[in-house]
Amino acid sequence: MMTKEIRKRLKEEANEKDALFLQRFFKTGAGQYGEGDVFLGIRVPVLRKLAKEYKTLPPAELLPVLRSIYHEERLFALIVLVNAFTKGDETLRRQIYDLYLANSRYINNWDLVDISAPNIVGAFLMDKNKAHLYDWAQSNNLWERRMAMLATFYFVRQNQFTDTMRIAELLVRDTEDLIHKASGWMLREVGKRDMHCAELFLQKHCKIMPRTMLRYAIEKFPEAKRQMYLTR
Repeated sequence: MMTKEIRKRLKEEANEKDALFLQRFFKTGAGQYGEGDVFLGIRVPVLRKLAKEYKTLPPAELLPVLRSIYHEERLFALIVLVNAFTKGDETLRRQIYDLYLANSRYINNWDLVDISAPNIVGAFLMDKNKAHLYDWAQSNNLWERRMAMLATFYFVRQNQFTDTMRIAELLVRDTEDLIHKASGWMLREVGKRDMHCAELFLQKHCKIMPRTMLRYAIEKFPEAKRQMYLTR
C-alpha cells in the first residue's frame, strides 16, 4: 500500500517537459551511458521534500520503489535511505548497507551514485574493511567503479585520503569520461585539504591521466601551478 501511495504522489509531481529535458541531460539514447532510463520530470528539491514525510518507513518497504523503471522513483528511495542511514543506529545502518549492495544494479546513473555512495557505503565502511570498494573499482560495470570512487568522498571529509588515492590509481587508465570526472573530483577534494598529498599523485600520474581527470584535479590550484601540470 505504501508503494502505491508513494508512486501516486510522485506521478502527481511529474512534468512531461522536464522529463524530456532530463532524458537528454542524463544521456538516455541508444549507446549512451543512461540508455533506456525513463524520467517522470520531477526536480530534486521536490523529491527531498517528499522524502522527509517517509523518514520512518522501513527500508525493505522501499524496495519496489528502488527497483522502479522510473529514475525519480529510484532517486526518491535513495534519498529516504540516506536520511534514515544518517540518523539510524548501527543495526539500521547495516540493514541499509546490505540492502544497497544487494540492489546496486538499480543505482545506475551518476546522480543516483553520487547522492548515495558516500553517505551509505562510505559512511558504513569508514571504520571497517574496505575490500569491497577495490572489487568495485575493478568491475566491468561503470556504476560500480564510480561507486568505489565516490564512496571515498566520506573518507576525504574525515581527512583520510589513502583509499581515495589508491582507487584513483586503479582508475587512472579508465576509458569512461564519468570515471575521469569522478576521480578528478575526488583528487580535487583531497587537494583542498592537503595539496601535498594530491601533488604526490599528480607528479606520478599527470603524464598518463586523462585530460578531464587532470583538469578536475587541479581546478583549485594556483594558476601557475595549474599551467605547469597542464603543460606537462
